[in-house]
Amino acid sequence: MEELKQRVRERYAGAARNVLGEAEDGGSCCGVAESGERTALEVDMACGSYSEAERRELPQLAADASLGCGNPVALATLSPGEVVLDLGSGGGIDVLLSARRVAPGGRAYGLDMTDEMLELARRNQAEAGVENAEFLKGEIEDVPLPNGHVDVVISNCVINLSAEKQRVIGEAIRVLKPGGRFAVSDVVFLGEKNKLPPGVAQSVELWSGCVSGALEKDEFERLLWEAGFEEVTVKVTHTYPPGQIAGLSGEDAEALREVPAASAFIRARKPEAL
Repeated sequence: MEELKQRVRERYAGAARNVLGEAEDGGSCCGVAESGERTALEVDMACGSYSEAERRELPQLAADASLGCGNPVALATLSPGEVVLDLGSGGGIDVLLSARRVAPGGRAYGLDMTDEMLELARRNQAEAGVENAEFLKGEIEDVPLPNGHVDVVISNCVINLSAEKQRVIGEAIRVLKPGGRFAVSDVVFLGEKNKLPPGVAQSVELWSGCVSGALEKDEFERLLWEAGFEEVTVKVTHTYPPGQIAGLSGEDAEALREVPAASAFIRARKPEAL
């Protein structure tokens, strides 16, 4: 487990250095290829999720550091006065967008375990002039916030990186206020992942940068229900054709057609009485 976390940490540190011009190579959950250059599919995933108006709200470095596979800020339908937590906040794009939407009176927290990403996020915050945001160092399996502290938990293609997804979901419901919302973008498999040949699963993992792999759609739903969430929905937004995933062809590509990988919007609510 520690080895997995270290691999994630190194990948995100490289991505941050890449954006800051401190290194030529980098990586991301769903963003930068091994060469440091994004493929057309990766650009569509990381950048196409945000409108031009949203990108204009942010410093260029924040937009460049977008490493997700969706737009959880749009999904969350935020209101002034709310408190938001972004699990795995990276360069801060979703935190800064959230902070603007919960003002006045609200606050947005970003949680990340990578020093380089936190440095980049705080630099982006200063440039954007956003005062109602705060970036915390920590792990999404052990959130450094008290019980019932936030109205909304968001995340952008990060939960799949954790080897302890049930614990992440448990932390999310813990820090939410009664009636609070869970609204994340993530990668899921549409079918039984164990039916994939090992080589195929490995290729998808390398393509997406997701070290421990995505959950099956039904499994994600089940973990949310078991944690105590209600109103659980997993809405697929984009299925990735095997031909667009580097290194897959022939029988491997056909296998992935049977159990495709997809981006999804995942919503749930903490019961009022919990």
